[in-house]
Amino acid sequence: MEPSIRVGLGYDLHRWEAGGPLILGGVEIAHERHLAGHSDADALLHAVTDAVLGAAGEGDIGELFPDTDPDNRGKDSSEMLGEAMSRVARRGWRVINLDCVVQTQRPKLLPFREAIRANLATLLDVPLDRVWIKAKTGEGVGSIGREEALAVQCVVLLAKDA
Repeated sequence: MEPSIRVGLGYDLHRWEAGGPLILGGVEIAHERHLAGHSDADALLHAVTDAVLGAAGEGDIGELFPDTDPDNRGKDSSEMLGEAMSRVARRGWRVINLDCVVQTQRPKLLPFREAIRANLATLLDVPLDRVWIKAKTGEGVGSIGREEALAVQCVVLLAKDA
C-alpha cells in the first residue's frame, strides 16, 4: 500500500556574477549581481522543483531540464516548476506545504518575501499560509558569507487522497 503523504527535500546553489537583476522565486529583485546558470538560475525555484519531483518519485530537475539541452538556455524556472507540478498531479499528488531557507549574505530578502511567497503559492496552487521563506546570512563564513554564492534548502509535503 502506497503512503498517502510524502516529503521531498530540495537544494540548489548558484554562484554570483556581475550584473543584475536577481531572479528568486520568480520575482525580480534589483541587485548589482545575478546568479549564474544555464537557465534563469532561479535557485529557489530549482530547489522547490527538486523537492516536488523527489517527493513524488519523479526524478530531478537535471533529468527533466538538462543543462546540455540548448532549449533550456535562459529558460524560465517557473515553467520547470509547472512541468514538475503537472507530473506530480498526474500521479495524484498535491502540495500541502512548503518551507524554504535562502542562504545569502546580500541582498536582504525581507522586503521581497511576501511577493516571493505569493508567487510560490500560485505556482504550487496552495493558500499563502502554506508557503514560508526564511533568509539566513553566512555570518561572513564560507561561500555564502564571502558573497560567492547563494544557496537554498526547502522541504515540501505532498498528499494523495485515498
